[in-house]
Amino acid sequence: MIKLIRTTSENKDFINLVRDLDAYLKITDEDEHDFYNQFNNIDVIKHVVIGYHENTLVGCGAIKHFDEDSVEVKRMFVSPIARGKGFAQQILLDLEQWAKELGYKSCILETGKRQVEAVKFYHKCNYSIVPNYGQYEGMKNSICFKKGV
Repeated sequence: MIKLIRTTSENKDFINLVRDLDAYLKITDEDEHDFYNQFNNIDVIKHVVIGYHENTLVGCGAIKHFDEDSVEVKRMFVSPIARGKGFAQQILLDLEQWAKELGYKSCILETGKRQVEAVKFYHKCNYSIVPNYGQYEGMKNSICFKKGV
């Protein structure tokens, strides 16, 4: 069973998980890391979900305002040793519920095509591929998704 905590981007556990995520993305994004990283500042994120399993920090995710109807899912990450146990899906479901509670109608997100596990995960969670939006337009490595809440 996972324990989910709703918090902010100032939470130290969230900050530590984001460091791990950024180290992973620096490898997988290769020479495009600096481009993508500029859109991942956590200081603009106000809604964060952190997951714990048996008092061990296992994962996180966040949402931030995108437009009147949508939030953008950001900083989704589950520690490698905790993957494959459904924790990411539970975190994402809580983020979707929170978005709905805040009055939003959908969640959008961007991930890299090289993050094969993430692409499979979002398909599994019923996200649909949409045209690349905003800063991701024209980025060949980006794949964008959307799901109604």
